[in-house]
Amino acid sequence: MQDDRLVIAGQSYGSRLLVGTGKYKDFAEADAAISESGAEIVTLAIRRSNIGQDPDAPNLLDVVPPERYTLLPNTAGCYTAKDAVRTCRLARELLDGHKLVKLEVLGDEKTLYPEMRETFIAAEQLVADGFDVMVYMSDDPIAAAQLEDIGCVAVMPLAAPIGSGLGIQNRYNLRTIIENAGVPVLVDAGVGTASDAAVAMELGCDGVLMNTAIAGAREPVRMARAMRLAIEAGREAFLAGRIPRRRYASASSPVDGTFF
Repeated sequence: MQDDRLVIAGQSYGSRLLVGTGKYKDFAEADAAISESGAEIVTLAIRRSNIGQDPDAPNLLDVVPPERYTLLPNTAGCYTAKDAVRTCRLARELLDGHKLVKLEVLGDEKTLYPEMRETFIAAEQLVADGFDVMVYMSDDPIAAAQLEDIGCVAVMPLAAPIGSGLGIQNRYNLRTIIENAGVPVLVDAGVGTASDAAVAMELGCDGVLMNTAIAGAREPVRMARAMRLAIEAGREAFLAGRIPRRRYASASSPVDGTFF
């Protein structure tokens, strides 16, 4: 649908698939996969990506130029609110006042599960500092409402641990978050294949952010295309409205009114 667009922080997007830039074998593969995905918002880890800090190294902005994509700097690798806030401010400086950021504060290196106490602290500071904050979070409906109250422009609950590829493990919590949210809800982390992305959209998510599911595939460019189609199909199915689940059959061609 032409008028069915994703709106984040007042900006409208045609694609509901957001992608990352890490884990590709080289910049050429990243460029091809991101292009094939159709994504308009691309996230990059400020602590791990060169976007001008080192003038002698390849610059990621050559692959994802700001005039073509909406950049979403993220705080991957941060384990405290202090580090996350500092990283966002660095991104704003490097990107000429850029305000849209993805906040993630991690709890431990093994699970990469969000540390919600530090996440709340960082979210409050960043919003007060004028940032438009999209926030990675646990699948907690109460936390989602509180982050929205703080002023975050989107909440991004995990579907499963980062990079796990386990798919949507928490669909009932996701539905509760979606039903009560006044800001976009995007699944962030856990998607492994196209059917996972479609399920997220069929549940009513406004979008999906992924990196490993594409970059770690045997053929990343082909998987990027599959994810784009899955997001589109899942959204259309959600808008169309699925039939109720029943324990028993319901004939497609009822016998009532037949001639013999």
